[in-house]
Amino acid sequence: MHFTKYFLENVLPRRTYLPPEWLERALRAPDWTERQEDGRVRYWVYIPELKRFLRVVTLEDGETIHNAFPDRRFRRPDR
Repeated sequence: MHFTKYFLENVLPRRTYLPPEWLERALRAPDWTERQEDGRVRYWVYIPELKRFLRVVTLEDGETIHNAFPDRRFRRPDR
């Protein structure tokens, strides 16, 4: 996995509960994906331990993680 400087310096220190396995799961087997207008890609995966969806945002390459957080408001559009 690749990470932006922002993710390493700002996100991870605040969200120490995010294990790499959850991030990898979001990229490899997401429940839902969406491309933002700026080209970044959003991945959502349900994490039973959190009892909610985790949103992982990557750069345009779909591999470099820029942000990750529990998404309290996410509801799959197809349901």
